Amino acid sequence: MEENDELNEANNQNSPEGQSEQSAEEGQGQVNDSEVTDGEDQGQDDALTRVTGMYKDWFLDYASYVILERAVPAIEDGFKPVQRRIMHSLKDLDDGRYNKVANVVGHTMQYHPHGDASIADAMVQIGQKDLLIDTQGNWGNILTGDRAAASRYIEARLSKFALEVVFSPKITEWQLSYDGRKKEPVNLPVKFPLLLAQGAEGIAVGLSTKILPHNFIELIDASIKHLKGQRFKLFPDFPTAGIIDVSNYNDGLRGGKIRVRAKIAQQSKSTLIISEIPYGTNTSSLIDSILKANEKGKIKVKKIEDNTAAEVEILVHLPPGISPDKTIDALYAFTACESSISPLGCIIEDNKPLFIGVTEMLRRSTDATVELLRQELEIQLSELEEQWHFASLERIFIENRIYRDIEEEETWEGVIAAIDKGLAPYTKHLRRAVTEEDIVRLTEIRIKRISKFDLDKAQQHLDNLEERIAEVKHHLEHLTDYAIAYFQRLKDTYGEGRERKSEIRLFDDIEATKVVIRNTKLYVNREEGFVGTSLKRDEYVTDCSDIDDIIAFTQDGKMMVFKVDSKTFVGKGIIYVAVFKKKDKRTVYNMIYRDGKGGPTYIKRFNVTSITRDKHYEMGRGKPGTLVHYFSGNPNGEAEVVTVNLRHVGSIKKLRWDIDFADIMIKGRASKGNIVTKYAVKRIDLKEKGLSTLKPRKLWFDETVQRLNMDERGEFLGEFTSEDRLLIVNQTGLVKTVIPELTLHFDEDIVVLEKWIPKKPLSVVYWEGDKELYYVKRFLIEHPDREENVLTDHPKSHLEIFSTDYRPMVEVIYAKKRGQERKENWLVNLEEFISIKGIGAMGNQLTKEKVLEINVLDPLPYEEPEPQKTEDIEVVDEESLGGNAGAKTDGPTDPKSDKGGDDDVQTSLFE
Repeated sequence: MEENDELNEANNQNSPEGQSEQSAEEGQGQVNDSEVTDGEDQGQDDALTRVTGMYKDWFLDYASYVILERAVPAIEDGFKPVQRRIMHSLKDLDDGRYNKVANVVGHTMQYHPHGDASIADAMVQIGQKDLLIDTQGNWGNILTGDRAAASRYIEARLSKFALEVVFSPKITEWQLSYDGRKKEPVNLPVKFPLLLAQGAEGIAVGLSTKILPHNFIELIDASIKHLKGQRFKLFPDFPTAGIIDVSNYNDGLRGGKIRVRAKIAQQSKSTLIISEIPYGTNTSSLIDSILKANEKGKIKVKKIEDNTAAEVEILVHLPPGISPDKTIDALYAFTACESSISPLGCIIEDNKPLFIGVTEMLRRSTDATVELLRQELEIQLSELEEQWHFASLERIFIENRIYRDIEEEETWEGVIAAIDKGLAPYTKHLRRAVTEEDIVRLTEIRIKRISKFDLDKAQQHLDNLEERIAEVKHHLEHLTDYAIAYFQRLKDTYGEGRERKSEIRLFDDIEATKVVIRNTKLYVNREEGFVGTSLKRDEYVTDCSDIDDIIAFTQDGKMMVFKVDSKTFVGKGIIYVAVFKKKDKRTVYNMIYRDGKGGPTYIKRFNVTSITRDKHYEMGRGKPGTLVHYFSGNPNGEAEVVTVNLRHVGSIKKLRWDIDFADIMIKGRASKGNIVTKYAVKRIDLKEKGLSTLKPRKLWFDETVQRLNMDERGEFLGEFTSEDRLLIVNQTGLVKTVIPELTLHFDEDIVVLEKWIPKKPLSVVYWEGDKELYYVKRFLIEHPDREENVLTDHPKSHLEIFSTDYRPMVEVIYAKKRGQERKENWLVNLEEFISIKGIGAMGNQLTKEKVLEINVLDPLPYEEPEPQKTEDIEVVDEESLGGNAGAKTDGPTDPKSDKGGDDDVQTSLFE
């Protein structure tokens, strides 16, 4: 309705000479009549044929109106027109007490040409930003999405910050309101980068704006840096907190993007807690997105509890057997727990839209603040000099009894002239000439004031005015320093509690295929050559998701990768099916095949890293009659031993021998391989399952994104085999070991993160809250899969030192007792101080003396036993440490190899 009202209003205002729609219709009828009468009045026809042009003008006028008067904020004060009028009305009504919002809305309608609903909504949005309006009552909740109560139930008044920063009537430019009855400000003299602090969003005709909110303190610091000529950077800060990646912010210009995430932590093995949410969402919409993802099978959730009140608390309960780390990534990938925001810096300057970045916005706002401060100082100086001038005249007038010179004057002109004559000898030191208005003010001084005139007090008043004048002049001469002090005072006065809420962090990209829940089952009909989720009567292969890729190999040496579907034809004689991982250099395929009909037999090892979907690839040479004798898929690069059996033909002496795949180099899928034999193969049997031939992977921990990686980013943790684990200790004393997967999440309070050596003792110095003494204990982790706390249950117990050195040393510094010398520092060898006990033991008391601090020293020398060497043939890998998804055992035989049952070719597929 509001937009329609605006359109009608724009049409009425811009219609020529008040022409109504009715007159336009009548004019159209006249055109038709004139055409019938063969165009008697050509001039009238010319005037009426410009109706389409008029509509074009009206549209441009309407577009201009919406851009300038509704959707886009002005750079001068950071307000849209409705916001500016609300603030002006609050100032009109301000008496220090709260006003009903309905009353403020009604008062604002004197200035704003639209309905009360739009004004009330705009006022609630300002109030929820907790900067300009001091609110009382239910103003809604940006965290839960709850709406504010009706405007008749809630109250508001200007905040102290708004009273200081937003208003200054003496330097405000005024204009008539829409109906000409009232005066309203063209722009409010805001002395603060308010637009960047609050943010703004609006959609106009032909353009839009999206300026994200920034941190109060950081804006002030940036303004101070700008005034000092230093560089600065600004990044958004949201009232809903959350985690943000600003690497592509692009200064808030078009084309930029930031990613926002909820803050999710693991509360227990089966519970996740969401404590902060992304900007632009609320707890209701966030929970809805989680439930929808659960319904679609992207994630698995048992139950969700919303305990949000003053702070966000959403508990996500997981079913048994579901990985919390994987679920966290899935929440980011498939729900509103992660979203992208594209800023667009568009503002109004001099009644024109302008696209600029937030850095330039802050510069212009800061420069405008300096100019406003200069104007205020000049007005203050003028007022002080006027006060000094009149105070000086008043003193001369009373001290020299000039008022007696008018006793005999009978006319007003005579009185003025007498006073002027009496003042003349004493006005040489004044800073301006004496005017008739000054003399008139002197005549208005009461006799009572003259009789009680105190010369000392008058002189003291003049001295005080001169000091203030000198101070103001000093500020004007050092305007930049004055502006810096002004911003610093704003920070000191109003900055408490306005620290940054959103944590800035680089995000790692989450691949949806790695974190999606396998919510459907995959089947294969090997003989007919079909793979799909609808073949429930056929052989089960593995669980998969609807976004997975599937890889399949056939008996004739062909390979195909395709999307999961209900039924896909691959080719007859399927020997291997599994979920395909992109860029997977860890899964190795072992293959022995006959190259064409009657050709030699080859052996090869290869991996598949990149493909084109739905395309058939030849794993052999592509000759007709190619036959795969043996095939296996090995998720961790395993190399088995097989037995080759030849047919007894002619004078062949050696009919049976073993081949170890570990002796074969891993090459590309298009390689021919090594020759096994030129003779006909009867069958190939699996003799011995093999171990992984891949190197232990090197892992690093990137503290910036709190993730493990193999890209040499961050701290090197060591080389890990499939049996190695990570030791994790946090500040609360929780100790656990985990299998190092790239999807792991880590808390921010980690104090130890390193490769776990099972036989290496761990040493702890902690404060025991109940005894109020320091204790020491050494232990080994006996239950690697269990999370245990090394502290006692007392709430005041806290971790002081956690050491993973074999022979740790600490230094105890004692507190100085009154009247005594400080006790000499004590060096403690923890290995000798206490023997290894259980992790749940309380330990030994360190000392009864009052301790000032405990420092960790370099450990004593210790020779670590040399680790066993691993024979390696493969060095490149990028995927997870383990996993056997898709591997199968005991494949089918090939009936075409020979007519006799003894001549069947055995194809073995195994884990």
